[in-house]
Amino acid sequence: MKHPSSHPAALAVILVTVAMLAGHPPAAAVESAGEAEARFNSGVAHLKGGRPALALEDFKKAVKEDSNNPYFHKGLGQAYAAMNRFKDAVAAFRKALALNPYYVDVRNDLGMALISSGKREEGKKEFLAAFNDPTNPSPELTSWNLGSAYFEERNYVQALEWFRTSLAKSKTAPAYFGLATSLQKLGRHDEALAELEAGVKEFPDNAGLLLSLGEAYYQAGRFGEARDRLEDAARKDPRGAGTRANELLKNFPR
Repeated sequence: MKHPSSHPAALAVILVTVAMLAGHPPAAAVESAGEAEARFNSGVAHLKGGRPALALEDFKKAVKEDSNNPYFHKGLGQAYAAMNRFKDAVAAFRKALALNPYYVDVRNDLGMALISSGKREEGKKEFLAAFNDPTNPSPELTSWNLGSAYFEERNYVQALEWFRTSLAKSKTAPAYFGLATSLQKLGRHDEALAELEAGVKEFPDNAGLLLSLGEAYYQAGRFGEARDRLEDAARKDPRGAGTRANELLKNFPR
């Protein structure tokens, strides 16, 4: 294959590009790009810190400075979603995909926003499109999203299959929990208990799984094991899962 510069047309493009780069871009343009990036980074920090309203303002300013950046629109959509403004979130995520159709991860966000806005079938289609895309960076998340969507619809058979798929892609505590809960809903309690045991073995510090396993042991009449796991949950997360664990412990048979 010839080097691109050996082709006259390619050489012309290269020379034009070099000429453009050789010139000094306007200071305002450089300042604008830097401001947009700074606003975006600030928005991400606010979002991670649980301050979606402040994040929204930063993402809006970033988009105003650079409306063609799909990452800025994704951030904007996530801020809207965190504030339960799902229609606005859908619009922002669609814009991000329009700017970069290969930005597969946005489909997870879009699917969740659509489902949260009541458009469940559209949301599941977005999840499925993301899952089927070979470039999807997080298929375990996409399949977990599908499992959760079907679980909310009480379609526990489909939920079970997608949670199982998620677990096969990557072992995560939410996948174990979703799989076990779906099995319980289907009346397959022994299988559910086995999955919770496997989950706790994999994630021994996860208070939610410890709580669920304790409850499963309790339902199975295995009170000693139930007490141990519930006490573990209470120690690991006193204000979260531990609250429920302590309530159960108060009513234990003497």
